[in-house]
Amino acid sequence: MYAKSKHWLCWLLLGLMLVQAAPSVAQQRSKKTTTRKAPVRKSTTKSKAQLERERLANLRRIREASRILSQTQKQKEASLGQLNALKEKLDVQKGVIRNISSELKYIESDVRQTETQVQQTQQSLEQLKSEYARLIYASSKTANSYNRLMFLFAAESFNQLMLRMRYVRQYSEVRKTQAAQITSVQQRLNRQLTGLTEKKQEKSSLLTTQLAENRNLSTLKVQQDQVVTKLSRQEENLRQELANRQEAVRKLDNLIAQRVREEIARAARVAAAKAAAKAAAERAAAGSSSPGSTARTSPAAEAAATRVDRITLTPEIASISSSFAENRGRMLWPVARGFISQHFGRHAHPVLKNVIVENRGVDIQTSAGEAVRAVSAGKVLTVTSIAGMNNIVMVQHGEYFTVYAKLRSVSVSEGDQVQAKQSIGTVYTNSEGTSELQFQVWRNSSNLNPESWLGQK
Repeated sequence: MYAKSKHWLCWLLLGLMLVQAAPSVAQQRSKKTTTRKAPVRKSTTKSKAQLERERLANLRRIREASRILSQTQKQKEASLGQLNALKEKLDVQKGVIRNISSELKYIESDVRQTETQVQQTQQSLEQLKSEYARLIYASSKTANSYNRLMFLFAAESFNQLMLRMRYVRQYSEVRKTQAAQITSVQQRLNRQLTGLTEKKQEKSSLLTTQLAENRNLSTLKVQQDQVVTKLSRQEENLRQELANRQEAVRKLDNLIAQRVREEIARAARVAAAKAAAKAAAERAAAGSSSPGSTARTSPAAEAAATRVDRITLTPEIASISSSFAENRGRMLWPVARGFISQHFGRHAHPVLKNVIVENRGVDIQTSAGEAVRAVSAGKVLTVTSIAGMNNIVMVQHGEYFTVYAKLRSVSVSEGDQVQAKQSIGTVYTNSEGTSELQFQVWRNSSNLNPESWLGQK
C-alpha cells in the first residue's frame, strides 16, 4: 500500500511539473502573440497631419473665394473676375475631394490593420483560455485525489517538503498569472473592437462628406460653364478689354525698364565716385600725389561707370539683396487674402479661343479695399499711374525690384524706406466688382516668376 502511495506521489509531482511547464510555454507563446508587431504600413507621400493641414487650408481658400465671388456677382451678371473666382473654387473643391480620398485610404488601411490585430488577439485569448481550462482541470483532479496538506506532510524529508511547497506555490502563481493574462488580453480586445467601430463610423462619415463634395463640384462646374457661355457672347468687349490690358502692360514694361536702367546707371556712378575717392585717398596716403596732379579713375571705377546690365553691388546693396533672396519660396504675400487669378508667363485666354496672353507677374484677386503691403524691406523707387494699371508702386531691394500695380490709393512716396508687411496702399476694384492686384518681381533687368518666391499663405 505504501509503495502504491509513493508511486502515486511521484506521478503527482511529475504531473505538477508538467502542468507548471506547460503554462510557462503557453506564457511565452502568448507573449510572442501579444507583442507581435503590427504590419508596417507602406510609406505614403502625405501624413495624416499634412492632410489635416491641407483640409483646413482648403476650407479657408473656399471661404475666401466665396467672398470674392459674391462681390463680383453684385456688379455684373458675368465677368472674368467672376469666372476666375469660380475656377479657384473648382480647383480647391477638387483638392478637398482628393484630400478626402487620401483620408479614406488611411482609414481603410487602419481598419484592415485593426481587424488583423483583433483576429490575433482573439486567437491569443482562446489559446490562453484553453490553457487555463487545462490547468483548472488538473487542479481539480489533484484536489479530489489528494489533500494538499497531506501531500506536503507526506514528504519523507525536509528538502522534499521544501520542494513540494515550492511546487505548490509556483502552481498557484501560474494560475494567477494565467487569469491576469486572460483579463489583460480581454481588455485589449475590447479596446481594439471599440477602435474598429470608431474607424468604421469615421469612414462612413467621410464617404457621406465625399458624396456631398462631389455634388458641390458638379454644381460649380455647371456655374462655370454658364459664365463661360455668357462671356462668349461678349467676345467683342473681351477683345477690347484684352487690347486695353496689353497696351497698359506695354507701358508698364517700358516704365519698369526705364527705372531699372536709371537705377543701374545711378548705382554705377555712385560706385565709380567712391572708387575714385578711395584711389585718390590711397595715392595721397602713399605720397604719390602732387599739387598739380590730376586724379585718374581706376580700372574698377571705369568698369562700374560703364556697367548697364546690373546694379553694382556695394556691401550695403549686397546685404539688402541677400536678405531679399533668402526669402525665396517663403516670401510674404502682397495681400493678406486672395488667390492667383492669372499666372506668370504665357497661357490661353480663359474665354477667347486661340488667343494667348502673357503675364509679366501674377494677378492676385482679393476683396474690395484690401490693403497692399510690401513683401520685404526696401526703398520706394517709383510712385506713378498708368491707364489700365491705375496707381503703381515700385520698391527696390538691392538688385531686386517688386512692382505693385492696380492700386486704388497709395500711402507711400518716392524715396521712403518701407519694412516688410508695411501697407503701401489699397487694391483697386473695377466696374465689374473685381479687385485684383498685379504683382511682379525683377532682378536687375530680368523678369522673375513671383510664384516661385511667394510662400504658402
